[in-house]
Amino acid sequence: MNATLLVELLTEELPPKALARLGEVFSAQIHAGLSDRNLVAAGDDYRWFATPRRLAIQVPGVLAVAPDATAFEKIMPVAVALDADGQPTPALKKKLEAKGIPVAELAKFEKRMDGKSETFFYQASVKGVKLDDVLAGIVADALKKLPIPKLMRWGDTDHQFVRPVHGLVMLHGERLVPGEVLGLSSRKITRGHRFLSSGDIALHSADAYVETLRGAGKVVAGFAERRDAIAQQLDAQAQALNATINPAAGLLDEVTALVEWPVVYVGEFEAEYLEVPQECLILTMQQNQKYFPLLDGAGPNAGKLLNKFLIVSNMQVDDPKHIVEGNARVVRPRLSDARFFFNQDRKTTLASRLEKLGSVVYHNKLGSVLQRVERIEALAQKIAVRLSANASLAARAARLAKADLVTDMVGEFPELQGIMGRYYALHDGEDAQVADAVQSHYQPRFAGDALPSGNIACAASLADKLDALVGFFGIGQIPTGDKDPFGLRRAALGVLRILMESPLPLDLSDLIADAQAGFAAGVLTQPVAEPLLDFMHDRLRGLLRDAGHAQDAVEAVLAQRPTRIDLVPAKLAAVRDFLRLPEALALAAANKRIGNILKKAEGALPEPDVALLQEPAEKALFERVVLIAPLVKSHVANEDYADALKALASVRAEVDRFFDEVMVNVDEPLLRGNRLGLLKALFDQLNAVADIARLAV
Repeated sequence: MNATLLVELLTEELPPKALARLGEVFSAQIHAGLSDRNLVAAGDDYRWFATPRRLAIQVPGVLAVAPDATAFEKIMPVAVALDADGQPTPALKKKLEAKGIPVAELAKFEKRMDGKSETFFYQASVKGVKLDDVLAGIVADALKKLPIPKLMRWGDTDHQFVRPVHGLVMLHGERLVPGEVLGLSSRKITRGHRFLSSGDIALHSADAYVETLRGAGKVVAGFAERRDAIAQQLDAQAQALNATINPAAGLLDEVTALVEWPVVYVGEFEAEYLEVPQECLILTMQQNQKYFPLLDGAGPNAGKLLNKFLIVSNMQVDDPKHIVEGNARVVRPRLSDARFFFNQDRKTTLASRLEKLGSVVYHNKLGSVLQRVERIEALAQKIAVRLSANASLAARAARLAKADLVTDMVGEFPELQGIMGRYYALHDGEDAQVADAVQSHYQPRFAGDALPSGNIACAASLADKLDALVGFFGIGQIPTGDKDPFGLRRAALGVLRILMESPLPLDLSDLIADAQAGFAAGVLTQPVAEPLLDFMHDRLRGLLRDAGHAQDAVEAVLAQRPTRIDLVPAKLAAVRDFLRLPEALALAAANKRIGNILKKAEGALPEPDVALLQEPAEKALFERVVLIAPLVKSHVANEDYADALKALASVRAEVDRFFDEVMVNVDEPLLRGNRLGLLKALFDQLNAVADIARLAV
């Protein structure tokens, strides 16, 4: 017979940030174990559940006994199993005896090729396993495969899990499946909400699990269902207050993992705390209290923090007054601390804090944070000059950019670095562009993050990231595999995005050289320029592919190792347009052929000499190359890459004729050299925008 299977593990409160992942892996592993034993059909027809105090899975159509199956077992190669007379060898007899297979069965063995040798296989009937015999083992194996960094023991047992385990349910339909896991025997008993339910709850069938927990236990077992319920309640409460919820990555999942019966209430704090920058209040409410701050939803104050917040409670009561007031009492000291830090920090200017950065180590080989600030300041000034921006403002922004690291507020909330620097810079009377650059020089912090706005901010941001990249590459701290402790991949992507998307007419090689020049002699002991350019181009390759650009077009452009990153999008667009031309693929193939020919040429190739041209086809190609050369050069200089490639497309007929009628590698050296020189001139033009040979099929 088949019926729904339920497995539930009752625990102490599980780690909230890992709960969803634990639930997914636990259920996937159990389902895989059932499928491997032919107790359930393959696929993903199951439901997983995860609450703060339980992991569970419900699988429909599970068999009590798996069907018998036929299996082929490899015995040994025929050459080893039989002697020269075709009789069983001692080795074969010994193996068959160990497996309980009569030698007489040898005639029934099947011969198959296994790799390069012919091998005997034995067909055996495998009796289907019983669910009761294997389920406990499947559950135990699933627990061992959970992504748990640290295990714990409890009581006087040697059993280990992420939290103490207090109950095990294994039901097949209405029938209890006997078994023991982590020292607990399976029962038809579960537990409901810690406060809203009392005592044991009997489970009469696996199918009734969700309804029984909801009704008798006040538990919404499904993680996704609980998450949706919370989101709906949050939205409803916010709309009722004409407010919006401040977004917070991961907070909804975290509170979902903290409650079993979610109810959303509105909390409030004193309006006087709104004098503190709202980023500070929002962070302390979200990070420390798991509240959802509310912002004004409309009007001139839209987006401004309200003195109200939403609480996701695990308790449903008729009068939530005590819950709301209790949460207000809890958050008040946090807000008071934020106000105290803010007021204390403003008593000291950012500029006067720079001296403290001298005692903060950035890296033992790269000096203090103050030394880093001095390098960033000089580099930002150089970049601003290249951008024809105000160099003194860029230098000032870079000088103050790290000063808020030694403020009380950032010491308490490191996530506010830069943000608080802007507030304090404005309070100190610094130029608004300087203050904005202090905040945005960290941007972009992550994929999709906003870029710094304006040349002053871009100069400071580029200087910050390039100093880190050059410094760590120069001491041999290059990211390997998935290890990147200094965030260099993120810094590289930031530099590339700023150069490409702003866009900024800066040469990446020049920027790297400028950054290198800022380090004292002897600090950088490893090569920097070429390895760092390779690293940046690898990041650029991934960035462009993620943006949807075709791989062949990306490779064609990056093969030229571009250092003007701002020009890359235009070159990609030109290559895309070029590929639509009927001549494109033929020219790409010809370019590839020319490149292969030139690789075999020895020594420097001469400029083509018209006096040495003999064949009509080579004369025609020479005339076409001479004709389009200034046109292509002009288009490239004006960054009209699409027009440059269109001009090159016109040479196809002459190229085809040349290869049909002209022998390049003739015996006469002057003639051969002249023809190679002609191909070299053509090759340089064809690759003026991108290596179009990479487009050849």
